[in-house]
This record gives sequence, C-alpha cells and structure tokens, in this order.
Amino acid sequence: MELLRPSSLDDLNGGLMIHGGTEVVPLLRDGILKADTLVDIRGIVPRGVKGNRIGVGTTLAELEGSTAIPEALREACRLAASPQLRNMSSIGGNLLQSTRCWYWRLKYPCHLHGGDRCHAREGEHREHAIFANDYCASAHPSDVAAALLALDARLHTTKRELPIADLYRLPDEADRHVTTLEPGEVILELELPAVEASVYLKAMDRQRWAFPQVGVAAARVAGEVRLGLAGVAPIPWLLTGPEALDAATPLPRTAWKVDVARALVRRALDRL
Repeated sequence: MELLRPSSLDDLNGGLMIHGGTEVVPLLRDGILKADTLVDIRGIVPRGVKGNRIGVGTTLAELEGSTAIPEALREACRLAASPQLRNMSSIGGNLLQSTRCWYWRLKYPCHLHGGDRCHAREGEHREHAIFANDYCASAHPSDVAAALLALDARLHTTKRELPIADLYRLPDEADRHVTTLEPGEVILELELPAVEASVYLKAMDRQRWAFPQVGVAAARVAGEVRLGLAGVAPIPWLLTGPEALDAATPLPRTAWKVDVARALVRRALDRL
C-alpha cells in the first residue's frame, strides 16, 4: 500500500483519503475498505476555530476545549470517545463515520453491502433505528453530526456549500450511499450561525466512551428550537418537535429507544 502526502488540494488525484485514521484504519484492517493508495490530508485541510467557522481537520479534543463554539457541540465532542481517540479524530472524519451495525461490520450481505435484505430487521436489533428503518435499520453513530444538525450548521466543500442536513441521504435500492459527497469532494469547513442556547444529552450502555443509543441535541437558533438526534436512524435525524416521536417505527427490540428519546428531548428542552 502506498501513502501519499500531497502539498495542496490541487494535488489530490484519487486514493483513499485519511486524516486521524480512527475510522479508516479499522475498516481497512477488517477488509471493509480496500485501497492501494492512502492520501494523508492532514496538511492540506483547514484546522482550528476562526470566528464562526471550524476547519474540518480540527480534532474533537480541540473542540471540546474551545469556549468559542456552542455548548451542544462541545459536549457532543466530549462524550464521543476516549481521550486518545478525541485527540486523533477530526470533526470531518466523525461526520463521515460508518454505521456500527454489527451485520455491516461483519460483512453480512446486507443492503449497504449490495445484498437484498436488512439482516437486522429479522435478527438481533436492540441498538438499531426507530426512524426510516424500512430499507436499512442501521443507526448513525455520530454525536457531533446530531449536534451540528440542531445548530443548523453549513458545510463548505471543494465543490459547494450546503446545509449539514443535505450531506446525508437515506439509502435505497437506486443508491445505497448515506452521504451525498461526490467522488473526490472534500469537506473543508463548517459554518455556524449565531446560537442563543444549546445542549447535548446522551444515553449510552456505559457511562463513558460509548456510542449513543440515543443522543439528543437541542438548540435555539434565530428564535427557533431545533432538535437533532443520534442513534435513531441510518442518518442523523432532525426532529420537528417532541410530538414527532409519535411517528417512530421501532422494531420489536428497539421500542425502548422511543421512551429514552422522549425523556431526553424533554430534559433538553427544559435545559434550553
């Protein structure tokens, strides 16, 4: 395998991009990702917090310690992983992390691997989705993405500017991807609006350093209250309000997540 370190974005020409490696390296090890060439982009993407913009190479640890960003994002970064992983993980890599669904990780021939079924729907699925789970019942694991969704963040890439909600898409038979990034497109920065108040709450199987069973971010932006959820759908989920939980479609073993989500939403709104 070849490792390239380009000097600028103009030098990018194929290969699998890697930053902190906390997501890409395990997937390569397990044979889920395959690549002949890795492209280290740490030296060519923006890093740090400048005003209301966050460089995509900024680590979760750096964001956790920054008083310049909203509380929901700081807390989402603090709860995302162990200190070692937060010191390596970039915010861009966190947004693009893959599902933790064990069928996908064990390379079952599920829909996301090009198969003709979702194994979770008829197998063990306690940690899976309660929304949009008819085609794929996986649950998106990013705390950070849920916080940014509630904060109404915008992304700047090498090709366009878009709301963070438009970064994600539900997989279907025609397109099984869960992001809308084009080949070779690189996220460069995140832009945050003025935020009046925000909070992130998380239910985990362990007290620390675990993926969200349910994560709830709430933010008041321009007088509007927004709710972003992690761990409840194949993509980060924008909840239109507490009553929208009535439309959840839990599987037999995920009904408990609806109750947890109701409690966390109520607590988050009280905190706002």
